[in-house]
Amino acid sequence: MLPDLSKIPTYDTLGVHERVDRFKSRSVKSSSKVEGLKLTLSLIDLTTLEGKDTQGKVKQLCYKAMHPHDALKNIPTVAAICVYPSMVAIAKKALVGSNIHVASVATAFPSGQSSLEIKIADTKLAVDNGADEVDMVISRGEFLQGNYKFVFDEIATIKEACGIAHLKVILETGELETLDNIRKASEIAMYAGADFIKTSTGKIQPAATMPVTYVMLDAIKDYYLKTGKMIGMKPAGGISTSKLALQYLVMLNEVLGEKWMNNEYFRFGASSLANDVLMQLVKAETGLYQSSNYFSKD
Repeated sequence: MLPDLSKIPTYDTLGVHERVDRFKSRSVKSSSKVEGLKLTLSLIDLTTLEGKDTQGKVKQLCYKAMHPHDALKNIPTVAAICVYPSMVAIAKKALVGSNIHVASVATAFPSGQSSLEIKIADTKLAVDNGADEVDMVISRGEFLQGNYKFVFDEIATIKEACGIAHLKVILETGELETLDNIRKASEIAMYAGADFIKTSTGKIQPAATMPVTYVMLDAIKDYYLKTGKMIGMKPAGGISTSKLALQYLVMLNEVLGEKWMNNEYFRFGASSLANDVLMQLVKAETGLYQSSNYFSKD
């Protein structure tokens, strides 16, 4: 059922930014940094969502997912590979024997400008091809017109079409204009059946930011306190450095706690982040930075 949106909290933008600045100021001890970097690597969804994607590119990305950097021992694999529905079967086959999930965007990604029938078909194509997770986009135009029931019903319908696959609902926060709208969209998505809420497609700027992610984490916390159900969070787009990723993890731990500190409930949608994490891990192990040329770009 669509929640009563008149009762949800509103946000003071300055207050949220001040809260986020405190997370950024937290120091991470050197002894904890390596574990934080390994955790970050395990939370990444490696992604390729381009019109020029080929089977070869997807296979190479899957290889990197399973072998992030063979020179480093005792490091985790990434959480998932995210591709278009047409590439799901290729990724699924390439990842056989691993515990890496295959995620697929759907519902006329990234605009969402299509009919419900096409969005359902898009979702079912991904699932039928073996997707473990589906990343859908909400209809931002309908949301901004105040047609919240339309958005709720569409998410619920796509959730049903997912079957056993997990549903990540992309809010495209860069188009929602205010923190209050982001909180409202988060509530709609969670009550409609989202397993994860996700900031962005990565195609719109701004994409993920810490203030936006804070508001979404706050919504998840309140939803958990009301229902006892844990919802996952995925900031996506614009998180390219280990330092920033560790700041997100500090915020995650302080807002939601240790139960969310794993890839079942938190992901980074940031492929470029992986190489920076690997470079930092090499530095921690050897004392030297390797050139970026030693790390594959996909």
